[in-house]
Amino acid sequence: MNKMLALSRKKNEALVINNNIEITILEIKGEQVKLGISAPRDVPVYRKEVYEQIQEANKEAVNTEGFAQLKNLLG
Repeated sequence: MNKMLALSRKKNEALVINNNIEITILEIKGEQVKLGISAPRDVPVYRKEVYEQIQEANKEAVNTEGFAQLKNLLG
């Protein structure tokens, strides 16, 4: 499992990941923080819940397609 680095940032402060991804704190309202993410176009950026849905859909597609292909092979 990966380790988590916890950082404190204020509005308009940023952090850099891998020399080419910058995350900036744009706004803080109560318990909600608005982030700005600057990353190369070929780097996908998802909210975690969306990422998890994509992963689950991919697993289901592989299982469904894999089963259909196996069934076709076995006749």
